[in-house]
Amino acid sequence: MNMPAPQAVSTQAPQAAKTAISALWRPALIQAFVKLDPRQLHRAPVMLVVELTAVLTTVLCFIPDSAVPTFVAAQIALWLWFTVLFANFAEALAEGHGKARADSLKAGSEGLSARRRIANGFEVVPATRLRKGDVVRVEAGEMIPGDGEVIEGIAAVNEAAITGESAPVIRESGGDRSAVTGNTRLVSDWLLVRITSNPGESTLDRMIALVEGAKRQKTPNEVALDILLIGLTLIFLLVVVTLQPFAHFANGSLPLVFLVALLVTLIPTTIGGLLSAIGIAGMDRLVRLNVIAKSGRAVEAAGDVHVLMLDKTGTITFGNRRCAAVHAAPGVSIKALAEGALLASLADDTAEGKSIVEYLRALHPQPEPALQSLTAVPFSAETRLSGVDHQGRIYRKGAVDSLLGFIGLPRNQLPSMLAQEVDKIAQSGGTPLLVCVDGKLLGAIHLKDVVKPGIRERFAELRKLGIRTVMVTGDNPLTAAAIAAEAGVDDVLAEATPEKKLARIRHEQNDGRLVAMCGDGANDAPALAQADVGMAMNDGTQAAREAANMVDLDSDPTKLLDVVQIGKELLVTRGALTTFSIANDVAKYFAILPALFASIYPQLGVLNVMHLTSPQSAILSAIVFNALIIVVLIPLALRGVRVQAASAAALLRRNLLIYGLGGIVVPFVGIKGIDVLLTALGLV
Repeated sequence: MNMPAPQAVSTQAPQAAKTAISALWRPALIQAFVKLDPRQLHRAPVMLVVELTAVLTTVLCFIPDSAVPTFVAAQIALWLWFTVLFANFAEALAEGHGKARADSLKAGSEGLSARRRIANGFEVVPATRLRKGDVVRVEAGEMIPGDGEVIEGIAAVNEAAITGESAPVIRESGGDRSAVTGNTRLVSDWLLVRITSNPGESTLDRMIALVEGAKRQKTPNEVALDILLIGLTLIFLLVVVTLQPFAHFANGSLPLVFLVALLVTLIPTTIGGLLSAIGIAGMDRLVRLNVIAKSGRAVEAAGDVHVLMLDKTGTITFGNRRCAAVHAAPGVSIKALAEGALLASLADDTAEGKSIVEYLRALHPQPEPALQSLTAVPFSAETRLSGVDHQGRIYRKGAVDSLLGFIGLPRNQLPSMLAQEVDKIAQSGGTPLLVCVDGKLLGAIHLKDVVKPGIRERFAELRKLGIRTVMVTGDNPLTAAAIAAEAGVDDVLAEATPEKKLARIRHEQNDGRLVAMCGDGANDAPALAQADVGMAMNDGTQAAREAANMVDLDSDPTKLLDVVQIGKELLVTRGALTTFSIANDVAKYFAILPALFASIYPQLGVLNVMHLTSPQSAILSAIVFNALIIVVLIPLALRGVRVQAASAAALLRRNLLIYGLGGIVVPFVGIKGIDVLLTALGLV
């Protein structure tokens, strides 16, 4: 039956990865005020305390106090509000990086409809009415209405709406390339797709939830840090509450405004104000990699990974064999071999054939005939040969035994020098091909699984960070060892089966190590589910995607290395700024307490190492510094602390030296400078 085509909505390509911060300022400033709502601010307990103290200080401004001029109290109240607003601004700015993309993704799905299969044909329904198990038909030019599995057909799919990659990819029923993602467009043919997710559970929905910071769940590390900050806040609250009785005991009194200000400066407001921004910015970096994390625990685990299990094909190597060398037969020149092998490969559209042409063009440049003048003989599984006929001559290349049979030469009559080269290629894990012209043997071509450039250096960096790499391959141990040595991995799992992968992961975990791995096939599902960080390829099987706790929309296995790097950046950034926040509380302690008690306990004057002008100046200077330091650290929180290739002990020493010592020194300099400025301007 003829049905109207489903409505296709144009989808904009995602915005550039690095959104200009200047374009986000205005909405972030608006959100900073919106987030003053205590129902939103309760997610940041420390900043909620600061807001409550700001409200209290504002009220105290209208209650006369001879010890604190109203002008000074008003300044303290304004700076407390400034502190809360800038903490909110930092969070809103981090959220803003992803919201633009989320809006673009939402726009692409609005109004989308689908051709759903029913008993007697198809019916057009809104995409939002599709449920798991429904089967839809998608034609060329239409949008795929939801995540699904291809059950019939083969087509090219443009996934730019999700991955940002404009080159279409092939999706077909069966095998490991049957998964399709909602909101992507068919550019050819047709597909029957079985929907695999309900509304709100698709890849698109998960990506939108990730980039919208308000819906992002806190990671275990953030929850633990929140508990620490709440604990410190309660401790300092008890300390501040007991100060007034001590003052009364000495026949003195402390202004309530000063006590409120003291509480704000002693609690860890710096990290409290930046914690949400750090987490959201980290998740934004993950989304910009086109990786969806199903849980915050997976992101945290990525930062603590000890063992990285990587599939050889497509991750460590290119996945397609490439020409690495040619070896001429006795009495044949390299020029003659290069000419014969080039002609035999010119019409070969396979990756191997193209690599032979590329290699020989660089090795021996020569004139090439037009492709139209060649009669191509494509490769077949029966002959295991390919080549061309050109100007009455026959050029062929193929497997050793097949080509020897083609020219009628027994294997034992293969020239000894060439036979040795062929055996050496096979023993090293490569693939030897022989080349002939008009029945004359010219030589051999060495095809090998080529290690990706720069991968050895990346593994070396991971090793310095304490991460051990394991190459997983179905190759025999000899071939696996040769590639592992070239790639620079620490260990290899050869002839890998699903059972072997699972057993290896369990062994590592039983020894107390966290394991990350990637995969795309149904046979990878058990290992992906067992690994602490399991990253599935988006174009892989549904079983693999459901088992993993991360999905790479680009289907690039090497992305796992970047995920580990982002996880470490998150942990290091939180640790660095927490160290700085707690350390600068020490300096603020020396700024405020001596000034507060100077009139009651003159002996405490010796602790006024900064020689601040007055108690009012000390309090106001500390409050101003407390607010401005959040402003200064916003770029660092959004960008993240760069992870150095070093051991955990070295990273800890660096952290303490830079952020611990810096957290003590910077406030001394900053508070003293603000004190001098406030005094000079007559603000105290």
